[in-house]
Amino acid sequence: MGHRRNSYCDGQTRRRTLQIGASSLLGGLTLPSILEMQANAAAPGPIRAKACIFLMLEGGPSHIDMWDLKPEAPSEIRGTFHPISTNVPGTQIGNIMPRCAQIADRFTIMRSHSHKDNAHQTGRHWVLTGYPPSFADGQAKGMPFNELYPSVGSIVSRELGQRGAVPPYVEMPNPLGPGGPGFYGARYAPFTIDTDPVQPDFEVRDLNIAEGVDESRLSLRRRLLEGADKEGPGANVTGRAKTMSSYYEKAFELATSPEARKAFRIQDEPESMRQRYGMSSIGQCSLLARRLVEAGCRFIGIDHGSWDTHVDNFTSHEKALCPPTDQALSALITDLDERGLLDETLVVMMGEMGRTPRINKDAGRDHWSQCQAVIFAGGGTRRGTVIGASDATASYPTTQPYGIQDLLRTVFHLMGIDASKVYDTPLGRPVPIVNGGNLINELIA
Repeated sequence: MGHRRNSYCDGQTRRRTLQIGASSLLGGLTLPSILEMQANAAAPGPIRAKACIFLMLEGGPSHIDMWDLKPEAPSEIRGTFHPISTNVPGTQIGNIMPRCAQIADRFTIMRSHSHKDNAHQTGRHWVLTGYPPSFADGQAKGMPFNELYPSVGSIVSRELGQRGAVPPYVEMPNPLGPGGPGFYGARYAPFTIDTDPVQPDFEVRDLNIAEGVDESRLSLRRRLLEGADKEGPGANVTGRAKTMSSYYEKAFELATSPEARKAFRIQDEPESMRQRYGMSSIGQCSLLARRLVEAGCRFIGIDHGSWDTHVDNFTSHEKALCPPTDQALSALITDLDERGLLDETLVVMMGEMGRTPRINKDAGRDHWSQCQAVIFAGGGTRRGTVIGASDATASYPTTQPYGIQDLLRTVFHLMGIDASKVYDTPLGRPVPIVNGGNLINELIA
């Protein structure tokens, strides 16, 4: 099953481009507030997670149908699915996630994630950067469309750096949207695998050296390029030229690294392992993510769309969306655990929103960000736990709601990153990695 490049209900696609204006809304930050934040910041704890695999379910998966069912609610709320028991006594999830039910003792369900942005582009900007966008939803016109604020993957890349032959930050099989480096610059941009590993002819184009060009000729070309940079105005190059220089350097490092080429060769996996993850986009992306973790990648963002189920929510979840996701997530968590990698690899799965508890006239569910579910596994998180609870219709948390800043601060903490660290924009405006938020202590093992 290939990956569909769909439009959302606002008519926008992932590949629309963005223009960010000068009024970039720094979240009301003032110098005193930043100094106070730094003074009160707890020192980063021991590194639990050496890598993070972030599965972004674009469009908004239905929390009330997958992870937080309400069987006692009226029919116009509860829908057609029913809860099933997991291998954790007392914990139930939706019958459309049967494989995950069998390994619930290896992950945590958060049922009290909540924020106020009920839209796709702006909501994803919040989730992946922790900051508000400077555009209205549906008006993003660039890729990536977080021109100012760096994404979580770029922050991990900058703070932790490279630890193997592969890039520290990889996204696939499409750009994440607001997954760029922002004002950090091209050095911390993701390496985008803009092809789907489920395709029979899958290959990473940047790993291929042009026919007739051996490595000695490629090295000569690199020396010539370096010489041109030194002789010309390149010593102080900025803007697009500097960006392209960073991209050339990354491409050269990949093309000349046997270890990198090997890591991306998903075809080397046994057929039984590929089938275990499922021959779907999210399945093969998850398998490739595991290979990249083994090769030293720090952050892998997996883009999986088509979750915007305003029409026929139940058929979509039951037939098209949940089966490959259930198989991929359960296989990924189990495989990492069997290889001794789960304790040092943080897995996060979420969307930019959940879905409305009340079913609409088209048998669909609409946007609902006030209450969502997030799945965590490994990387120093607790196992077999449910965090938080929602009300009788899964509309609002009845326990402590955890917002985006809480989530991001906790992810960075688990990876040994000081989330209160401040960097200045090119205009000299200080921006902390995370603006506010608290550690989610009940998530940490």
